[in-house]
Amino acid sequence: MKDELFDELVESVREGGAILRGEVSPARKFKVDGPDVKRIRGEYQLSQKEFAALLGISVKTLQNWEQGRRSPQGPARILLQVAEKHPEAIWDVVSPVIRE
Repeated sequence: MKDELFDELVESVREGGAILRGEVSPARKFKVDGPDVKRIRGEYQLSQKEFAALLGISVKTLQNWEQGRRSPQGPARILLQVAEKHPEAIWDVVSPVIRE
């Protein structure tokens, strides 16, 4: 690695450390809002039990998300984004069970 690139990398790491310690403000910040789970469920017109079953999660997990005690992470967050933007894809994969 060239000396100038290495020096730039070291300076960047030091700056990151100073930001983490609160000594320096970051040049920019990003805020990523989580999905509005209750609104998404409302668009599906499903009960908590039905929506939890649709997503393959427990009702308790869904309640925690909706009440803000927890927020969906990783694959669950992505699944909710798909559910929000492409409900037809969710319904295509998970067919409702019709009892006669």
